[in-house]
Amino acid sequence: MSIELQEIEPGIAHPSDAANQAFDQLQQKLIPLWKSIQNFNQDEQTIVIVPSFAVDLPLKGSELQAYEERFLFLLFLLRQPRARVVYITSQEIHPSVVDYYLSLLPGVIASHARRRLFLVSPLDASTTPLTKKLLARPRLLQQIRDLIPDTERAHLVPFSTTDDEKELSLRLGIPMYGADPKFFPLGTKSGCRKIFAEEGVAHPIGEENLRSIDELISAIARMRGRKPGLRQVIVKQNDGVSGFGNALVNLQNLPAPGSDQERVAITERIHAMQFDSPAVRYDRYISGFQEQGGIVEERIMGEQFCSPSVQMRVTPLGNVELLSTHDQLLGGPEGQSYLGCMFPANPDYALLISQEAKKVGERLGREGVIGRFAIDFVVVRSEGTDWEPYAIELNLRKGGTTHPFLTLQFLTDGTYNPDTALFTAPSGQRKFFVASDHIESEKYRVLTSDDLFDILVRRKLHFDQSRQTGIVCHMMTALPECGRMGFTAVADSMQEAEAMYRQAIQILDEEASAASV
Repeated sequence: MSIELQEIEPGIAHPSDAANQAFDQLQQKLIPLWKSIQNFNQDEQTIVIVPSFAVDLPLKGSELQAYEERFLFLLFLLRQPRARVVYITSQEIHPSVVDYYLSLLPGVIASHARRRLFLVSPLDASTTPLTKKLLARPRLLQQIRDLIPDTERAHLVPFSTTDDEKELSLRLGIPMYGADPKFFPLGTKSGCRKIFAEEGVAHPIGEENLRSIDELISAIARMRGRKPGLRQVIVKQNDGVSGFGNALVNLQNLPAPGSDQERVAITERIHAMQFDSPAVRYDRYISGFQEQGGIVEERIMGEQFCSPSVQMRVTPLGNVELLSTHDQLLGGPEGQSYLGCMFPANPDYALLISQEAKKVGERLGREGVIGRFAIDFVVVRSEGTDWEPYAIELNLRKGGTTHPFLTLQFLTDGTYNPDTALFTAPSGQRKFFVASDHIESEKYRVLTSDDLFDILVRRKLHFDQSRQTGIVCHMMTALPECGRMGFTAVADSMQEAEAMYRQAIQILDEEASAASV
């Protein structure tokens, strides 16, 4: 059965085969569009941004909105004089937040950019993913379609790419810059271990495609048979993000591998597994593990330990590009939760992990994946030895390192050199940053976004375009309810970026304390 693109109507559900064929046709539109964008011409284009957050995390309403606003850096695309941006969020964005981002645009008249920005919202504060909210409202979808003057010159930019985003692409009649959901299995914890093995990328010993407690016990027993000195393993749900879905199992002082009491002892240790989030309960975790499936693998440890990542993309033209490297900032009781990042990654191992990541990127390119993705590593070494890299995850979506890096890139027009692992502005000045989504304290709840902007300017922290250094904020919407925000500290050296990051937190603490009196 064939289906013409013009037959796709808003509000109509699509049979699977016809929808897949129609989606493939839509995706072909990305090729001429990408060529046009890469040539830096001034053709008109419309970018529809839907930062739908569809993960099972314990978030309050304002936090979910803040995550949707985390990608407001994409308003910097309005630097292109004929670009139109349609930015969609569950609730309306506060006008001062929009003004803040537009004020950062270099070389652009803010009022000119504002006329090309269209903010759309279903005014739905529920925790339902944003894309589902849109698909449930055909009239709102029609309103979005009306904001696209030429569907041949438009594309959809989602946060993640599920079947819902694919359906949204079909309903709007524009292609989606992101991986087709059919590739979702490649990005699961089980799927990426398979890719690592097939492409010869070093990764921890373990087993994948587990679905039950019994399979988990048997897998750990086999791992102990292969490596009797195994001390800790990490159990991961296939779809877990940012450390949620991970659990640590202690294997020290167990009966010898293969002994009669081994399985009973492993079972007891599984029941005592440790979670990074206090909100996670054993019964719910095991239920999710059985539903999603998952893996178990060795927890890599060493005298020196770091958690870097590599960001890559496959363009619509099929080119595989290495975009950046970062060192991740991890927290939580067992250091499994993502808090932020430092850019670029330590040069001692940045090139090493880039070489390994390239193998994965080329594989994804051969598979037909389009869009951004990241490969997470751990690297360890002992005194006097070289760094050893282990790939641990593949994220087929934008992640926590995407928004600070693109913020830096858009604001400075700089480029990352994968051969040197350095980022350089057109002036020749190297640039570095420290960023976090977890600048949080209960006392910050006395502050609003307008208070924050006042503090930035008054305390000389605001990003200075002349020096291309300073603090760029995001997620401010969560301040009043949750006392949470994020920011990126941009400087000319890593030492300066770290110092600015610490200074900004100290000033925020001082101002919040003063405002509470």
